[in-house]
Amino acid sequence: MAAAKSINGYLVSQAKDGQWWISNAKGEQVVGPLPTEAMAVEVAAVFEDTPPGPKRRGDDQD
Repeated sequence: MAAAKSINGYLVSQAKDGQWWISNAKGEQVVGPLPTEAMAVEVAAVFEDTPPGPKRRGDDQD
């Protein structure tokens, strides 16, 4: 297994089954599985998180 790489603030790592995953700073897998390291690095280089939506206001909050 190859060492994990940090690309664009994301961690590219290989799972035990040989597939590649992209994880965020919290360690949560956000993209994958991908078949090659090169593909995972390319995706991580352009990947951007979608910011969370605005918080709801009022009495009907969940």
